[in-house]
Formats: sequence, C-alpha cells, structure tokens
Amino acid sequence: KNRRTRRLAVLPSSEPEHRSREEEGRDGVGRGGEGWGRGGRGEAWGMARAGRQQQPQRQNSAVFFAATLVLWGVSVAFEIAVNRRRELLPLVGGFCFYQAANWVVRRSLSRDPLFVNTSVSLLHSTVTSASVVLILVDQWLSKGLNNMFEHEQLFGGTWVGAYPALCFSCGYFAYDQWDMLRYRLYSGWIPSILVHHLILLVCFTLALYRNVTINYLILSLSCELHSIFLHVRKVRRMAGLRVANSEAVRTEWILNWVTFFIARLVCHILITYKLIRDAHKFREGIELPLALFGMAGMNMLNIFLGLDLYRAYRRERNQMKIKD
Repeated sequence: KNRRTRRLAVLPSSEPEHRSREEEGRDGVGRGGEGWGRGGRGEAWGMARAGRQQQPQRQNSAVFFAATLVLWGVSVAFEIAVNRRRELLPLVGGFCFYQAANWVVRRSLSRDPLFVNTSVSLLHSTVTSASVVLILVDQWLSKGLNNMFEHEQLFGGTWVGAYPALCFSCGYFAYDQWDMLRYRLYSGWIPSILVHHLILLVCFTLALYRNVTINYLILSLSCELHSIFLHVRKVRRMAGLRVANSEAVRTEWILNWVTFFIARLVCHILITYKLIRDAHKFREGIELPLALFGMAGMNMLNIFLGLDLYRAYRRERNQMKIKD
C-alpha cells in the first residue's frame, strides 16, 4: 500500500499543465497520450518537431522570468539587510515554508513535479484562505462592516495580522515562480501563469515596501477560497481517485461554482468598483494606476477561468451521462 501511495501521481501527460485556466482548460484528465495512439508516426513526428521549434522561445521566456525573480530577491534582501525592514522577514519565511512543504510531498507522496507543485498550491490556498477569514472576522467584530471598508482603512490602514499574512503569501508566489521555472511547469511563449505571478510579486512587494493598500490586497486574496476546490479537484484526478458517485461530483461542482462567483468573480469586481469610486481620494502617485492595472488583469483572468471551468464542467457532465 505504501509503495502504491508513493507512485500515485505518475501521469501519462503531454505538456505540463498548471493551475487556474491552464489547469482547467486542459482538464487534467490525462488525455495527453491520445494523440500518439490515434495519429500514428506522422502526427507524433509533427508534434515532436513543433516542440523542438518552441524550445528556444520557452528558453528565452524562462531566462526573462528567472532574471526578474533574481532581481526581486536581491531587492527584498537589500530591504531586509540594508534598510533593516525586519517586518519583511515573514516573506522569506513564506518562501522557505512552502519550499519545505515541497520537499516533504516529494519525499513522502510522489516525485512528479506537477503533483508536488499542485499539492503545495493547495496548502497555500488553505493557509491563505484561513488567514483572510480570520482577519476579516476579527475586524468585523472589533470595528463593524461600515468602518472596515472606508477608504482610509483600505488604503492607508493595516488590519491586525494583514501585513505578515501578505508577506507570507508573497513568499509563496516567489517559491511557486521558482518551482515552475525549475521544472518547466508552464507552456507557451508568454506563459500566462508566469505573467500572473510576476504581476502579483510586483504589486504585492511595492505595497509592502510603501505600506499602502495592504487591506485591499488582503481582500483580493479571498479568491484563494475558490482555489482550494480547484486544487482539490486537480490533485484528486492526478492521483487517480475517480469519484464514482454522481452526487459527490455534483457537490464538488456546486462548491466550485459558488466559491468562483462569490470569492473570486464578485469580490474582485467589488474591489475594482471601490477603487474607481474612491479614485479622487488617492493621492498622486503610482498606487491607483497600479491597483487598477492589477485588478483589470485579475478580472480578465477570472473571465478566462470561468470559461475554462464551464468547458470542463460540460465535458465531465457528458462523461457522466455516457456512463449512466
């Protein structure tokens, strides 16, 4: 049984899949080998040739994102060591914590890079969601809903526990960027997941340096509640744990859709609306343009993710009908 557990995530896959829209868009069912069986040698040769042609482009993008990650690390080290910003230490702690979790999963469950990466992402979503809920509940009980969402609170204030929680989550995004680059867990010339992480690292780090919009960013992390169900579904399918009960599948999809609309789509739209409504209250600087740019990107990614979720839902529903 132990031997089987350690080998549970051996995939038949083709291109490395990843989370969010890349993950759900390709469904994670393990269909990567179908083309080889049905297309014969000609199709296999064509796919191999296309892969060789894309390799230089992938290497160029990898060099760019690796360079930006190194620059980010140097910047953080400078702030901590030279400017003595000790409050940024949880950022380093987050990076080390999730890297250690990666090592534990790799040693105890599976050595497959995609399975390990997705498992650690599930851990991050769980930890971050719990942190956000605790922070919001504490503020709700102490200040009430009306005072929580005033511009002064969201822009210049910092809720109890918000700063270290944001640092810890930022450390995860740095770890995840490094892990994806190391094991090439991305696809395309301009990988959307690497761009997404780079934008988050820039926005989060600048906010932490300037100590502004911390509470706005904590609210934006509420989407990690939906990510829990994305990652649970992904890990389950990668581990070969198929849900035979149609009611269980239906419940899984209900939770997926409810959290997608409430914790991700509606929440990010409300944050964007609040930024636009209070635009005149922002002082001159980079904060408002950067916040609007970041939320525009997040809303666009949410639309793509919703479409990919819908396609995966229809595909799985059709499979269940065929089985019935």
